[in-house]
Amino acid sequence: MLSLADRWIVEFDRALRTLSGVAHPSRPSPAGGDDLTDLVPEEKAKSGSLMRVDHSGEVCAQALYSGQALTARDPARRDALLQAAREEGDHLAWTRDRLRELGTHQSLLNPIWYAGSFALGAMAGLAGDRWSLGFVVETERQVEAHLNRHLGDLPANDVRSRAILEQMRLDEIRHAQDAIARGAAKLPKPIAAAMRATSKVMTGTTYWV
Repeated sequence: MLSLADRWIVEFDRALRTLSGVAHPSRPSPAGGDDLTDLVPEEKAKSGSLMRVDHSGEVCAQALYSGQALTARDPARRDALLQAAREEGDHLAWTRDRLRELGTHQSLLNPIWYAGSFALGAMAGLAGDRWSLGFVVETERQVEAHLNRHLGDLPANDVRSRAILEQMRLDEIRHAQDAIARGAAKLPKPIAAAMRATSKVMTGTTYWV
């Protein structure tokens, strides 16, 4: 059993690893091996901007799950949150690697997104495990909708980015279903609406920065 101080040290280490881009996936990338796709510069730029948003979303996911796990009251639910965070870590690494292939940068705003998301996750955990799980459900459903939009916006021949986003989408759906099965409470509509508004700010700025 870790003390609270030890757990904060672990969280600080996780934040540094997330933001520095050293995450290693536990699963191979759905994109497969070498990049043989011939994208014109305009297509590369568009895919890069979309994947930058998706990568920042995974930075936020790491922070949200970490904050929720830190304040979770039930050890079993804390373990489930950390397991989901590990799977989201695969998404983080896959999108990071795809950004490098596309020759573009990670969002410069990621430290801000991480700090804000960690605080939101911690507050959700303090509200109680059922509400925290409800936060997971709403988050994952909004991410699913966001990924659906990006799958429609990607250049048609960017099969590598598409494969990554499709697997991410399947994982997000499963995370929401798991949270419902563990007793998630349905969030009030004003909170869900506020989450969507915050997400729009993040995605709109990260597309460019």
